[in-house]
Amino acid sequence: MRLLWVKAGKILPVDTGGKIRSYNLARQLASRHELTFLSYYDGAPDESYEREVARVFPGSVTLRTGAPTSGFVAQGAHYLRRFPSSAPYAVSKFTVPEVAGFVTRGMREQRYDAMICDFLSASLNFPRSLTTPSVLFQHNVESALWDRQARHEANPLKRLVFELEAKKMVRYERHAVRRFHHVIAVSEHDRSLMSEMTDPTRISVVPTGVDLSLYRAARGAPPEKPLVLFLGSMDWEANIDGVDWFCRDIWPTVLATVPDAKFRIVGRNPHARVRKLESASVEVTGTVPSVIEHLQEAAVFVVPLRIGGGTRLKIFEAMATGRACVSTSVGAEGLDVTHGTNILLEDEAEGFAKSVIRLLRDRAERARFAHAAGDLAARYDWSVIVATFEASLEQARSTAA
Repeated sequence: MRLLWVKAGKILPVDTGGKIRSYNLARQLASRHELTFLSYYDGAPDESYEREVARVFPGSVTLRTGAPTSGFVAQGAHYLRRFPSSAPYAVSKFTVPEVAGFVTRGMREQRYDAMICDFLSASLNFPRSLTTPSVLFQHNVESALWDRQARHEANPLKRLVFELEAKKMVRYERHAVRRFHHVIAVSEHDRSLMSEMTDPTRISVVPTGVDLSLYRAARGAPPEKPLVLFLGSMDWEANIDGVDWFCRDIWPTVLATVPDAKFRIVGRNPHARVRKLESASVEVTGTVPSVIEHLQEAAVFVVPLRIGGGTRLKIFEAMATGRACVSTSVGAEGLDVTHGTNILLEDEAEGFAKSVIRLLRDRAERARFAHAAGDLAARYDWSVIVATFEASLEQARSTAA
């Protein structure tokens, strides 16, 4: 097939869950089909990025779309200019005439057998009338994500903004999932939520995968030190809230029983709220060259998320490395995990702390969960997952015919 993949923002470095999913699936598709990978970004020209994308995805197209919107004042002004739009800001800010023109020309000239809109953010760049089979790749149910953020936001002004954006997102997302020929969800949970927006037969689930060759090779001797690890982009609200809750309500209980335990927060761009969590027992690394060495050192991997959406690729990466995991149900949402068999799921602080303590103190129990986790992850290599994605593309072509 001749495919067009449209991605808002830079795909490299591959340092977030969404990027990991997009990068690996697009790479698999590129090895089997004629793929044009279109990514667009704002800010200063980045020739090194464009060269690397061209190397990874031959025939790719990169567009620089404008000045950066970093800084509180610039971001505020950018938001206010788009506030009158009926589309949520998370979509309108990624809607660019140059990108829309490229997609429209490709459709008019019948260059592609199918088009892929990666995340809802790029969706307004696709024409209202889709004459080429088009798939919306939904990494999250965005309306559910914004609703959760609004409910958990303590700052009154930010909560008001989140509530307004959540209302816009509900209306826009419902329309978008109906407009595309087919929708790809990343979990049965997300598919269920979107089934209230459109015919469920138009939604397929492509589960989260993992690069087994990379992470299984990192499996080694069980770690000796009681290190607890969290991985994630530390400028994302869901992760900030999660580690804040963990350090405030869970970690003191763990330390009371395992006083030599350490908690390490690994991820790019730590927010000021995250930096404030640093202490004798809590380390914040910021950006790291590779997460593998940190996974190798961890005794327990935690995902204390209370808000968010999609699926947690980091859990499968930790599992593939042979690490025992404790998560909230939200944190493991969308993954084919089983509480008590290959993971421990706890939504209350007391239960979460007890599970972490249990795994830190009982080496045999930790090894049992680590082994079961590794067996589960082994079923989800990206080379297997891509076949499900291809089937969804064929469904879109059948629907559009």
